[in-house]
Amino acid sequence: MNNMRWLFRTVFFAVFFLFAARACYAQPVSSADLINNATRFDAARISYEGEAIGDIMYRGNFAWVNLHDGTNAIGVWLEGDAAKTIQRTGSYQSKGDWVEVTGTFHRACIVHGGDLDIHAETVRVIKPGRPYAEKLNVRKINFALVLLVILGAVWILKQLKLK
Repeated sequence: MNNMRWLFRTVFFAVFFLFAARACYAQPVSSADLINNATRFDAARISYEGEAIGDIMYRGNFAWVNLHDGTNAIGVWLEGDAAKTIQRTGSYQSKGDWVEVTGTFHRACIVHGGDLDIHAETVRVIKPGRPYAEKLNVRKINFALVLLVILGAVWILKQLKLK
């Protein structure tokens, strides 16, 4: 009877930890880690997230998108339909969608001319982008005008001194 109870508990905990482990998500790898430890991550399945920046460049049924995590940008090769889930890319006028991709990291991708890239298997928009209007800093404008007046005064005094 004790053996059956022990066996039941062992199987129960084994199944529990198996499902618990599948429910856990890996932390995204940073671009600095990928670049500095490229040989360690080469051909590994990784998770990476960042802001979609620039243009989405469609190539047949696939597309390139650059994801910037705040430090560096890494090119991601993904299916065209998955790329269409990205609604906004970052530029001077907007913040891009914050995107998480899971896929295979390539230190020197032989398919894409030896570039460092990620071939995405799954793409998920975590946070949608938004328009971004940069506000003028009035203090900086006033400081620049004061410097311009001082420069003009120095130039005028130098011109008068030369005569």
